[in-house]
Order: sequence, then structure tokens, then C-alpha cells
Amino acid sequence: MNQNFKNALLVKRSLVSVWHPCSQMKHHEFSPMVPIVSGRGVWLIDADGNRYLDAVSSWWVNLFGHANPRINAALKDQLDTLEHTMLAGFTHKPAIELGERLAALTGLGHAFYASDGASAVEIALKMSFHFWRNQGQPAKQKFVSLKNSYHGETLGALAVTDVAIFRDAYGPLLNNNLIVDFPSDRAQQPISTGVSEHNASNAPSTLPFEACCPECVVDAGLQLERLFEARAGQIAALIVEPLVQGAAGMRIYHPDYLKKARELCTKYGVHLIADEIMTGFGRTGTMFACEQANIQPDLMCLSKGITGGYLPLSCVLSTDQIYDAFYDDDTTRGFLHSHSYTGSALACRAALATLDIFAADQVIENNRLKAARLTTLAMPLMAHRRVKNFRHLGMIWAFDVEQDDPVFARKVFAASLRRGMMLRPIGNTIYFMPPYVIADDEFDHLVTQTLEVIDEVCAATMVARC
Repeated sequence: MNQNFKNALLVKRSLVSVWHPCSQMKHHEFSPMVPIVSGRGVWLIDADGNRYLDAVSSWWVNLFGHANPRINAALKDQLDTLEHTMLAGFTHKPAIELGERLAALTGLGHAFYASDGASAVEIALKMSFHFWRNQGQPAKQKFVSLKNSYHGETLGALAVTDVAIFRDAYGPLLNNNLIVDFPSDRAQQPISTGVSEHNASNAPSTLPFEACCPECVVDAGLQLERLFEARAGQIAALIVEPLVQGAAGMRIYHPDYLKKARELCTKYGVHLIADEIMTGFGRTGTMFACEQANIQPDLMCLSKGITGGYLPLSCVLSTDQIYDAFYDDDTTRGFLHSHSYTGSALACRAALATLDIFAADQVIENNRLKAARLTTLAMPLMAHRRVKNFRHLGMIWAFDVEQDDPVFARKVFAASLRRGMMLRPIGNTIYFMPPYVIADDEFDHLVTQTLEVIDEVCAATMVARC
């Protein structure tokens, strides 16, 4: 059986047997689906032997490359010891050690484990509501989120999400929560690295927030304060994606807003929930994005990179004050949430191996040096006539392409595959969020090929209009 036939057969079997996520399945009648059979470093390899540079870390999860030998070794060792046991009434060393190490990194303790980001958000929302109920304030039932926020697609998480394509179909099922303005105006104040498109030869700035809109931060803070003044007795928590809104198109805002939000939440008795599911584990240039505002949330949600992209795992970290409100002889005052695979020993061991790499390789410090080099390599993108609002923070690069093709994202995805890359634009926004192990020449290849993709897709759009 030749490889081409194997490729086609796998795709056919998948279309018959698998309902793929975040997809209109009918589009696969004419859009490519790629059967991946292996991976190594930043590369994914299909059944025909073709390689694709994983520019989005397989949905933002992979940190240290596919088939990482150190994480592989830790999992092989764990397999010979314990794969899983229920965590209700039992415990095990990987879950304990991971909780201890996350507490040391964040100042928050008592890790409550789950399996994915949306589950972590559900847990945090329930914890906040139940805390206030235990405190004799059951009226605090509302949650506040930012305009265009994304926190997951289970019903509780979707109720604090403001991305129409995910939310609108399920509107009748969702709680009526509150939305406040996003603290930036990217259309007028693009986030850049200090290099204008007319002077792309200059060295990039190390101040990624210098182009943020200070008036927007102040105005958004005032709006939040007015809402808290009027309705704090009904509001349980404010939930934010610290510094970067991912699914909204990698929208970046200034850490001063986080400082203001922390101040107001403390003043008005509202929990601050930091959804660090995407931003955590070094993506924004610090281990956790909240560090750049020097704040500590009441609840922190973690997932995605926590296992280096290996196994499903998420957790919620809480303050001692929140934990203590559930510690009681009365069972109904306890937090009775559960998942069958909570605290999977294998997943926790993968997370511990991931943290070992951070420590041994000084990843945060080295990524800062690498990000500066890679941003210099991205200069040709910043200078492209159709590229607007180039922005960079930590190990995230994003820019908008000026065009009005409603299927632009699908066309870019297909064109990138033909050039050995995996790009997955968000609307008109193309972004790079590669594994941290990407080499300079691989990133340069990514930039060069992306320029070709932009030219191809935009030229085809012009021809179609004619």
C-alpha cells in the first residue's frame, strides 16, 4: 500500500468516524485535512512523510517540542509505577508535588485538578459563587468579563465568553452576566515593538506595551469601578485573560489595567479570576502574565502548556481565604465538584517534567533573548504593505492582514500547508505561537513562507473580484 493511499484512507476513516472540534465538517469536502502520524521538535509529519512547522503549538499547548525526550522519559517511568487512581479519598506523589511547585511559583495553594481549560473556568466560577454563599452572601451570582473575552465552551465558561461565533447559538442556555470594555483600542493604537513599517531596519524595542492606549486603560478602569459601585453586592467575580485575549485575535493590553482591576476587586469585595490557560507558562515573557502587573488573583486557572502539550490537565489555584471558607464539618459547605480523571498521575508527572525543563534550562530568561532575535527576523512582515497592527509579547507574534475575504483564514490555512507550515488564523489575524524550542532558521523559514502565503491569498482574492 503506497503512502498516498494510506494518507487518503486515514482521512476518509476520520471523516466517517470523528466529529472534529471547532470545525464545520462540510468544509472538509474541499478543505484539507492532514493525518499526522508523528512529530519531532517543532515539526509534525503526515502519513506521506510531509513535514509541517507547528507555528501554533498545536492549539497553544506544546512548549518544548513534539516527542521531547525528557518528558517522554518521565512518562515511561511513571507508567511502570501508577497510571491513575481516583483522587477522592486517595492521593499520590505526582499530584502532591505538582501542587507544591505551583504554589511556590504563584503564591496560591490547594490545586484543584481537572482535565481542560473550560473545566478549570467552570471550577473557578463555582468556587467563587459557593464562597460567597458560604459567607452568607448568596446574592453575589453575577460574573464580569471583558468585551471579546474567551474562556471556554462549556456552558458556564461560555457564559463569560464574548466571541459571537462560539456564544450566540447557545445564548438561551447562558446566564446573563456582565461585560465591560476591553482596556485598549488596537485600531488606533497598534501594539508594536517600536519599529514603524517605514523604518523596519531599526532594532526592536524591549517595551511591548509602549504603544498601548493609556486613555483606554483609564476609561476602562473607570467603567469597571462604576459597575462595582452600582452592583458589587451582586457580583461574585471578575474574570480576565491577563494581558492577551487569545481567541479575539491576540489583543494585547497594558498591565496597568490588571493593577487597577486588582485594586477595585479588593475594594469592592469581588474575586479576581486570572484565566492564565493560554498566557501561563512563559507565553507572555514571564512564567505567568500576572507577574507583569505584580498582582495576585484570588483564583488562577491553568491548563494548555502545563503538561508541555502531552496530556489533558488543568487546575485552579486559590487563596487560603477561599479554601478556608469551604473547610467545615458540614458536607454541603464543601466543594463537591469532581472529574473521573482528576489529578491523573500520568498528566501530573508530565507537568512536573515540564517544570523541570523550565528550571534546568532557564527557559524564561533564555526566551527573552530568543524573542528579541526572532522579532528582528520578523521585520519583513512588519514592512509588508498589507500587514497592520504588528504586535509582539513574549513568545507571541500577531498581525492583521488588510483584506475583506470572508474565507481568508481557511485560504491561509490551506496555503500554509502547501508550504509545510501549520497556521490557523483568527479572522484576518495571523499569529505565531511556536514551541519554545524553535530555532532561528526555523522561525526565519516561517516568516519567509508566511510572506508568500499572504501574497498568494491576497492576489487570488484580487483576481476573484475581477
